[in-house]
Order: sequence, then structure tokens, then C-alpha cells
Amino acid sequence: MSALLSKLLDAGSARPGFVPMEEARAAPELHLHALESPGERLQGLLAGLLAEPAQISPKFFYDAQGCAIYSAICELAEYYPTRTEAAIFAQYRREIAACLPCGAQWVDLGCGDGAKAWGWLDVAGASRYIGVDIAQDWLAATLQAGHKRFPHVGFAGVVTDFTRPFSIVQLLMRHPEHAPVFFYPGSSIGNFEPEHALGMLRTMCEHLGCEGRLLIGVDAPKPRDALEAAYDDALGITAAFNLNVLRVVNRELGCALQPQDFRHRAVYNEAAERIEMHLVAQRSLQLNLAGVVRHFAAGEAIVTEHSYKYTPARFAALLAEAGFGTVQRWSDGQGWFNVYVAAPAGACA
Repeated sequence: MSALLSKLLDAGSARPGFVPMEEARAAPELHLHALESPGERLQGLLAGLLAEPAQISPKFFYDAQGCAIYSAICELAEYYPTRTEAAIFAQYRREIAACLPCGAQWVDLGCGDGAKAWGWLDVAGASRYIGVDIAQDWLAATLQAGHKRFPHVGFAGVVTDFTRPFSIVQLLMRHPEHAPVFFYPGSSIGNFEPEHALGMLRTMCEHLGCEGRLLIGVDAPKPRDALEAAYDDALGITAAFNLNVLRVVNRELGCALQPQDFRHRAVYNEAAERIEMHLVAQRSLQLNLAGVVRHFAAGEAIVTEHSYKYTPARFAALLAEAGFGTVQRWSDGQGWFNVYVAAPAGACA
């Protein structure tokens, strides 16, 4: 827990009017929703590698080693998003919390270790925490840790790929008196093509009802040198993260891609307002992908990630198209990163 939050809590600043729910001291619940079958997962991975241009979904970054490397990325001097968002949260936490429903069910999308949510539960007066993640073991550990830290809050988890259409309405309706807050920090929404991001935002909006809110962090366009340094750091940590996906591909498809045959590349596409991460073949390659031969010419790239950067106007338009109405925004002093609270169109005042 941050020093700032400790001071706030010591001063009695947690939201008033919060009554702990009956389930608060019960053991955390874990729900498994529809996931890709192993066959679907492999088919999607293989189809991407055989496409023109070849591509690997960013979801394959996050095996245990990938998660560990990503944690290191978040500590890099060049990687501004994590610390910039954290600074906005620290500076405006109570102001943002005042815009959220008291006693909310806090839905943490892609929760990981839950660390970004912990600073909010007491300040926002959350009654229930619902972690959503595709990694079951990690999610179970997060729920147990949160349950010990916040014994007055109910804990539940949903194992699902929330980047695909999903519904947790039934879980939320167990406590209809408590509106949901969907929490999606870290500008993760930027990792999806705009049409895909729109669909995800629509799904979130459909869960919120009259009083629910979306709290989301979104990266903004900025000078090329700052962006490219953030995704191609001097220590090569991001390069290691990108190259690690080859190890995942080898495990999934039973092939033998060699990291030394590829190099990491990150470039800013100013026209599309996105960072493009690639793995570039260092030489001509003939790769056996689960029995299918794929030729890569020297210099040919595999697309591993697009990270879109949204101006406030562009993201507000995306929210409106997804069904949101009132939008409030907080930013850092440079306008490099924005935090939004969005209410569904026609939401209760």
C-alpha cells in the first residue's frame, strides 16, 4: 500500500456510508467462464504465423517468464506509462473516487497481482472485488492475498479471456444494490485494433447499468523519441520480452524458432498513432510450424504488438460510439497519459 494511501486511511478518509457485505469474510470464489479450447488457441496462433504479414497475438507474451520480464519493463526509466498513471492516481485518487459509486463491485480486468487495484478499494469504499484474468493460478493467488489484506471486502474471481465477448452479469446481480466499477488501467486498451477495442468497451458498457462506471487509463501520442525509447530500452529488456514469445510459440506448436534468428524492432507509426513491435528475420528462414513450412525472407517481420495512443478527443469519440455518455478526465502535467471515468449514456445522475 502506498504511503499516500496509508496517510489517507490513517486520516479516516475512506468513503463514508460503506457497509460491509455479508459475504465479506467468506473465502474467495473462483468462477471459470468459457475459454478457448487448446485446439482453438493453437489454430489461432498458427493462422497468425501463416498470414501475410505474419503476426502473433500479444496474449502469447504472458507466460510466467513473459510476466516476469514485463514487471521489469515497468521499472525502466524509459517506460513512462506505469509511473505516469500511478502519479495521476496518487494525485487525484480521492477526486476520482468521488466520481464512482460508493460500495461498488470493483471489476479488475486483467488483474494480474491486483496491485493497481489495492490502492482503490478502501478509498473508493468498494464492497466487493472481482478479479478477471486468463491465468487461473495467478488469479487464485491474487484473491487469497487480497482477502487477507482487505478482510472487510468480498472477493471473487473469473477465469476468462475478457478480450473476447463475455458476461459476468449473473455474478454482479448477486448484489444488485452495489453498482459495478470496471477498472482497466495501464493503457491495455491500446493493445487492440480500434474496432476490437470498441467491441471490448461496448461489452464493459453493457455491464454497467444505470449507476456503474468505467475507470480506464489511456496513453496519449507524444514525441517519437520518447515513444520508441519506451518500447526499445537501452538495456534490451523489452527486446527480451518480445523475443520470449518465440519460446512460447515453440512450446505451443512444438517447433524450434531460434531467438538469434530474429531481432526486436519498435517504431512509431505517426499516421496511425501507434507503436508497432516486430520480430525481424535476420536471414532467410524456412520454418516448420506444426508440419507447415513457412518461408521468411531476410528482413521480413512478424507483427507482435500494435500499441495505439489516443488523444482525448479520439478516445472520447470511441467511448461515445461504445455507448458511454459523460466522460471525466485527469492527466499528468505534460498530457502524456490520461485517466478517464466514463458513465453509460443515460446514466443516473
